[in-house]
Amino acid sequence: MRKILLTILLLLTVFLSEAKEIAITFDDSPRSASGYFDGPTRAKKLVAELKEHNVEQVAFFSVSKRLDAEGIERLNTYSEAGHIISNHTHSHPDFNQLSLQDYSKDFLLADVKLQQFNNFRKLFRFPYLREGNTAEKRDGMRKLLNKHGYKNAYITLNNYDWYIESLFQNAVKEGHDIDMEKMSQFYVQLLIESIEYYDEMAQEHLGRSPKHVLLLHEMDISALFIGDLVKELRIRGWNIITPDEAYSDDIAKYKVDRVLKFNPGRIGEIALVNGQRKGLWHKNLDERYLEKLFMQQVINH
Repeated sequence: MRKILLTILLLLTVFLSEAKEIAITFDDSPRSASGYFDGPTRAKKLVAELKEHNVEQVAFFSVSKRLDAEGIERLNTYSEAGHIISNHTHSHPDFNQLSLQDYSKDFLLADVKLQQFNNFRKLFRFPYLREGNTAEKRDGMRKLLNKHGYKNAYITLNNYDWYIESLFQNAVKEGHDIDMEKMSQFYVQLLIESIEYYDEMAQEHLGRSPKHVLLLHEMDISALFIGDLVKELRIRGWNIITPDEAYSDDIAKYKVDRVLKFNPGRIGEIALVNGQRKGLWHKNLDERYLEKLFMQQVINH
């Protein structure tokens, strides 16, 4: 009987270590919309796709400077659908280029302006993932977040979806006849590759697959293809969880001691501290590489 119990415990441990869970987050909302979709259409499409594919809740990290009437309408669309609205600063500054005092003011202004939304949550995503290029700036923001009851909304899964969006919008503007099925395949393939890469890195350095946080942006390709991405994730054994569930993982408590001018995300931080020097950014995080693939797989199909 004891051997049976030990076997069950071993199998349970293996299962838990291999469990694949992922929360979806969108940066820069309400992001400029003047291409394939207008802003309200993008918001409605994105909400509809999330609902259709049974994604309970995502987080929109929002820039309060963009809260004109149309921007407010868009964030209300997300909030009223049950999704989280959180802080991504007022003007999306680069912390490497700003003093702690000025950056703090920008963060606090967004805190005030974003609390008008019913589903506002005190999570803060650093623009460009840059958390301070000096110890004074890094520690100053950590203290400020703690003082105002915020969690650092780190990411574990990095990618260049914003550049894929740029390639797509430029192709639309130039009048290319885009095969949307090919475009979807291109988008999903690249994201899956980076997701699995960082999960393998996590398992190497943590010995398990953590509750992951996927960085995406509030863009037209997100609204068009998020459903296809979710379907592929589930085919590959991923369970979509809420941001609150993701930030309950033990790595939420992790704080890197060294100052990082450029941050690859929480998994990259842990890998770096553990001695990994190369490959902290996946190969897909390269603009020239993405452009070459886009021309081969989408435009010249």
